[in-house]
Amino acid sequence: MSTVIGINFGNSASSIAVATADGKADIIANQDGERSIPTALAYAGEDEYYGGQALAQLLRNPTNTIIGFRDYLGVPFEKIDPTSAGNGAKPFNLDGKVGYKIKRSEDKEEILTIDEVVSRHLTQLKLSAEDFIGSSIDGVVIGIPTNFNEEQQKALVAASEKAGMKVLQLIKEPSAALLAYTTNVNELAKDKLYVVADFGGLRSDAAVIAVRSGIMTILETAHDYELGGAKIDSALAEYFAKEFEKKFKSNPRNNHKSITKLQAATITTKKTLSNVTTATISIDSLNDGYDFHSTINRMRFDLAARSVASQMTTFVENIVKKAGYDTLDIDEILLVGGTSFVPKIAANLEAVFPESVKIISPATPKAIDPVDLIARGAALQASMIESFDEAEVKEALQPVIVNTPHLTKALGILDAEGKFVQILRSEAATPVRRSIKVAAPKGDALISIYEAERDIKETTVEQAPKEEKEEDDEESDWSDDEDDEPEIIREKIFVPKAKIADLVVKDVSEGATIEITIDINKNNELQVFAREDKPDATVTKVKI
Repeated sequence: MSTVIGINFGNSASSIAVATADGKADIIANQDGERSIPTALAYAGEDEYYGGQALAQLLRNPTNTIIGFRDYLGVPFEKIDPTSAGNGAKPFNLDGKVGYKIKRSEDKEEILTIDEVVSRHLTQLKLSAEDFIGSSIDGVVIGIPTNFNEEQQKALVAASEKAGMKVLQLIKEPSAALLAYTTNVNELAKDKLYVVADFGGLRSDAAVIAVRSGIMTILETAHDYELGGAKIDSALAEYFAKEFEKKFKSNPRNNHKSITKLQAATITTKKTLSNVTTATISIDSLNDGYDFHSTINRMRFDLAARSVASQMTTFVENIVKKAGYDTLDIDEILLVGGTSFVPKIAANLEAVFPESVKIISPATPKAIDPVDLIARGAALQASMIESFDEAEVKEALQPVIVNTPHLTKALGILDAEGKFVQILRSEAATPVRRSIKVAAPKGDALISIYEAERDIKETTVEQAPKEEKEEDDEESDWSDDEDDEPEIIREKIFVPKAKIADLVVKDVSEGATIEITIDINKNNELQVFAREDKPDATVTKVKI
């Protein structure tokens, strides 16, 4: 049997997973025990380091340490954002593409293209997987952002094949994350509307995804290249820098080694505060020979990170609006990426979205580590498609199939009280067939099929009047106006907009039920079937 893996090739960290016999996926740690492997390469003399070892070179060997390079692949040099390189090696224009100059020795310099850098990183991931599994890797599914263009995808496939891994498929990161989550909790078959919010170290991505009958449809995406965990790190580093400067009258911001030390220690402190309420930071000789030791609690951390956490909340709110939905339409928000460990992010979303919306964060029971989700989903996808030949996979990835056609309005009937009953939910991927059973009166029954649109109904509930107080009550001159404010209750309803079909089921028996089926085929042709729910019943149908 062939060995296939899934890879989350992130801009700041990567991870590897392999599907297991029970239909789930396990994360593969590298030789240093890292499950979340920093996307970094570093060179010292003839030695090459990757992962955490490479990241450790930032302090003493920054110009030979390459970080934040994923998004440079397949992009012309003039269109890149060089700030992603952070304190590491600076990219330069190499014949219109991104390149790096690595100093191997005093008189030896090596020029690396971005394609070579990515290939070397993927080679290291492959070697880690083979070392863990004990066999060679035959194929890989790699998670990519939803806005990776065709040139970037081609460049990634070429780099992977140069690393010795055949790319079975490139899967969109939010789809991979959602696949891993829904498989883990057995909810892929449930019809829901999700927001997948990926808060990484350097950027944030989000997608609104409809799951209908096990089919995922990406309805909207959003990206912010400046919003990520690094902004929280910077805010926390600034908090400590001010404290250090106030105490020692020394500014650590003006020294590369000092700020690198502070940023590294800040990341550790942030991770600690994501799990406990108090953390310490200790840095030997931070600046001008002064050692720095301090303690911070989660409340102060939340204050320092408040602005960034609020931006992340707004980012999620905006994609819901961009997709044309209300917060009441969303069933669950799945948080992905290392920054999702910050409790303030989930707390903010819980405060903004209604109670009906479930926030899946690291604090949620049975939640998968948000850093692992994309790699696990990619591994599950790899295990599903490994038995198909290349032509079949290629055909399945055609735009007409990947960009699934879906309904924009719900289809259903009106019940005896005139309320809309859904048969097909909006965003249902087509072709599709769905049935319901309803009670019917004896005799001939008229079935009318309607299109309906979601609307938000607001009901104002007046507060109960307060009991009158005696005139001599000292507090009678004081009142809390807010307590008198009426409460506004918002609920989602469906409003029928157009009747699209009528059909009659004749001679319905006493106390019988009717089965109504709506079928939309691959040519987008709609048919409605209705029959009494009994053996050999006559089927009435209408084609629209």
